[in-house]
Amino acid sequence: MSWFKREKAGISTATANKKEAPDGMWNKCPTCKKPLLHLEQVENDYVCQYCGHHLRIGSKEYFSILFDNNEFTELFPNLNSGDPLEFFDSKPYPERLKESQAKTGLKDALRSGHGKMNGQDIVIACMDFSFIGGSMGSVVGEKIARSIDYCIEHKIPFMLISKSGGARMMEAAFSLMQMAKTSAKLALLAQAGLPYVCLLTDPTTGGVTASYAMLGDVNIAEPGALIGFAGPRVIKETIKKDLPKGFQTSEFVLEHGFLDFIVDRRQLKEKVATYLKLVK
Repeated sequence: MSWFKREKAGISTATANKKEAPDGMWNKCPTCKKPLLHLEQVENDYVCQYCGHHLRIGSKEYFSILFDNNEFTELFPNLNSGDPLEFFDSKPYPERLKESQAKTGLKDALRSGHGKMNGQDIVIACMDFSFIGGSMGSVVGEKIARSIDYCIEHKIPFMLISKSGGARMMEAAFSLMQMAKTSAKLALLAQAGLPYVCLLTDPTTGGVTASYAMLGDVNIAEPGALIGFAGPRVIKETIKKDLPKGFQTSEFVLEHGFLDFIVDRRQLKEKVATYLKLVK
C-alpha cells in the first residue's frame, strides 16, 4: 500500500497550475447555505431547489422568465437622470450615476419592455435593486409614466415588478413627486379598462410601496419577500412594542389583506397569463 502513503506534507501544486472555478458558476443559498450551480439556478428560475428560497434577481432574469423566448423590445432605453439639486455626499451625484451605470450595465433602476407572455401582448416594467438600491428617481417615474401611455395607446396590459429601497434621496422632492405622477397615470390606465398587475419582490419598501407597488388590479408577491413602508426598527421605536414574528414578510402582509395571493416564481408566468385571459 505504499502508493497510498503521502510522501510529502502540504500542497505542492504550483500556483500557476491551480484551477479556479469561473466567477458566477456557483452561488450559495442565503437560507439553507447549500451551494447552487448557476445552470441549475437558471433552469429553476433562480429558486433554491433545496429550500425554495427565491434568490434576488434583476430585470434581465425576470424578462427571460416572463417573455416568450426572452424576446422583447425595450422601451425608452436612453433616459438619464439629471442633477437639479447639484447633490453631493461622499461624491457628486452625476459621478455616482456613472459608476452605477458602469457597474450594472443599466441606465437607471428600471427597465421596461414590450413582448408576449404565452402569446399575449404585455408591457413589463421591472426595477433593478443593483442600481443604487433600486431607488425611485425621476427616470424611474418617467419610464413608468411613458410605459403606461404606451399601453393606453396600444391597448396592452401593464405589469410592474417592484424591488426597491424607496425614493432616491439624491433627488429629494423630485423623487417624491414620482409617487403622485405614477399614481395619476395608473388612474388613466384604469379608465382605459386595461389590466395592471403588481408583483412585489424582496425588498419593496418606502415610497414605492406607498404608491404604484400597491395600486394593481391584482397585487401579488413572491414568498418571503420584505414588504413595508418604514423599517421595523423605526416602527418599533414609534409604537414602543415588540413586533410580531414574520412582520413585513409577504405572508404576513397577505394575512392582513394587503395582497391577493403569493406566487412561486416557477409558476409566475402561467398565473399572470391566466389572469390576463380571464379579464379580457
